[in-house]
Amino acid sequence: MANQHKFKQRVIRGVPDKDWADFDVLAQAAGTDRSAILRDFIAWYVRRPKAHRPTRPDEDAPSA
Repeated sequence: MANQHKFKQRVIRGVPDKDWADFDVLAQAAGTDRSAILRDFIAWYVRRPKAHRPTRPDEDAPSA
């Protein structure tokens, strides 16, 4: 089917709008997106083989 996602969509609750917006800006500045960073973090957190912890941006990185 045309618009079928490979995986079930998830909802993240309780994240302040400013944090979500800054996360988006920083992810784009790093050449990626929020979903990729979250997937990497979850894989690392649950100790999947070859998973790596996402790198945090520099303190002087842009924000929204």
